[in-house]
Amino acid sequence: MRVSKVLLTSHVTTSVAWLGAVAAFIAVAIGCLSAKDIHIGRNLYPALEVIAWYVIVPFCFASLATGVLQAITTPWGLFNHYWIVVKLILTVVMTALLMLHMNPISYLSGIANDTSPLQIKESRTLIDLIAKAGAAVIGLMAVTTISIYKPWGKVVVAKKARPAKPFSYYLLIALALIVLTIIIMHLTGGGMGKH
Repeated sequence: MRVSKVLLTSHVTTSVAWLGAVAAFIAVAIGCLSAKDIHIGRNLYPALEVIAWYVIVPFCFASLATGVLQAITTPWGLFNHYWIVVKLILTVVMTALLMLHMNPISYLSGIANDTSPLQIKESRTLIDLIAKAGAAVIGLMAVTTISIYKPWGKVVVAKKARPAKPFSYYLLIALALIVLTIIIMHLTGGGMGKH
């Protein structure tokens, strides 16, 4: 019981910290974009990289790891309830997308000392990062909401007769297909902007 509480506390703490770190990233990125002096804005670029690599990424992986550990060490199980499966899928997808979007952050950090006027690519990269970080906040809030309300019930594995599938089953399948389609479009360059 004590290990379960430690894991739950760790999972909640790292998940909330992940959300807070993304919010801090958005605030700094908006500061970069809205700075009246271009040099002050560019001086903030390395802060974006530090927040991303040393705060967001570690809390992201810690949240994923503690969530999986908590699920497999408690009666909830990892694949026994639809809400846990949906949380796992969303967290894995957000983790993968985070890692895919680290290059633009490093790009901005690399041009921090550039003295030329603000480039269109630079502004677009910042706006793109703010939008994607905003989407991450929405995703993290969705995961938190799922954790609190625990919708969709238990995954039922029928032994003999197959009962009718609940609506939530089809909703879960549709969600998984939508996420998979977005990832494929993104990786093939057909969606969510260019990097």
